[in-house]
Amino acid sequence: MSETPPSISIPADLLPADGRFASGPSKVRPEAVAGLSAIAGDYLGTSHRKPAVKQMVGRLRDGLSELFSLPDDWEVVLGNGGTTAFWDAATFGLIEARSLHLSFGEFSSKFAKGVAAAPFLADPVIVATEMGDRPDVDPASLGRDNVDLYAFTHNETSTGVSQPLLRPTGGNPDAIVAVDATSAAGAIEFDPAEVDCYYFAPQKAFGSDGGLWIALCSPKAQERIKALAAGPRWIPDFLSLGIALDNSTKNQTYNTPALATIYLTVDTVEWFNANGGLSWSAGRSAELSGIVYDWAEAHDLATPFVADTSKRSPVVATIDFDDSVAVDDIAAALRANGILDTEGYRKLGRNQLRIACFPAIEPDDMRQLTKSIDHVLAQLTQ
Repeated sequence: MSETPPSISIPADLLPADGRFASGPSKVRPEAVAGLSAIAGDYLGTSHRKPAVKQMVGRLRDGLSELFSLPDDWEVVLGNGGTTAFWDAATFGLIEARSLHLSFGEFSSKFAKGVAAAPFLADPVIVATEMGDRPDVDPASLGRDNVDLYAFTHNETSTGVSQPLLRPTGGNPDAIVAVDATSAAGAIEFDPAEVDCYYFAPQKAFGSDGGLWIALCSPKAQERIKALAAGPRWIPDFLSLGIALDNSTKNQTYNTPALATIYLTVDTVEWFNANGGLSWSAGRSAELSGIVYDWAEAHDLATPFVADTSKRSPVVATIDFDDSVAVDDIAAALRANGILDTEGYRKLGRNQLRIACFPAIEPDDMRQLTKSIDHVLAQLTQ
């Protein structure tokens, strides 16, 4: 960023109606906030073990089962703390002895690092690539006899790379596939038959807030959770997936949850389902990211960071800019005009914008964003 970033005013006819393009926490729909306000007197500030909240948790579990077309024997499990807490919970309660991790960004590497530090587990197998790429996902190449959990990431939020979900073949037949889906869930389609535990926090595609993790668990995952919970391993109650599973079947959480987060997630899930389900919400994200990628491909000063189009995320678009312009100045000018959180991921350290393409964003707003960036670039390069 220049010492004194230039003051740039973007004409009103170029601005999006809503300027929130953060990759998480993401845009919350005004309709959801209004809905929460309407029920606040009977819902917020009430016991999470009484009917008002338990009914909301039940709506959330039922809505997610419908959205993801889950078989009847799957369970939607909820717990407090977000995805970071779930990584610790999975370290205690989902890995028997050894895991394999595909690492291709900041967030996919964090789970692997946490597992490597666990004194009661064997060193994990880590298959890594450079930022902007992803490891080979050929199922036949990943099967390992000495691995009981495969840790995948559906979408790497830091780099804008997505990964297809395919169950490894060969190797340990009892191994389970656990997928970090925080920035993908609700915005990228997948086949539940290819995974056993699909977990996420709802502050991205579900337009909610933090403080909650949600895990879609197959019968195999449930069996693993119960076996480890009943075994000799010490597991803190707050991180016990066994306790979380037991409470979730009663439509409650072990500790008091963030009630606003639950409601906002319910509102978005039901909005998705009312409009056509996962195919609709995923299609909306694909449309949004297509607008960004097409704009960048045609631009003289911008280019998509992820070169391989088959690996580009449909929910988080990372766009590099020519060194002749400082991307920090672009982001600062956008922020000064009410367009928020387009900065690139801090640890990636590239001359880059990172633009969320979650379903709550209106396609017309995304088009307006590209026009606003064009205007800023014209002012910076004149």
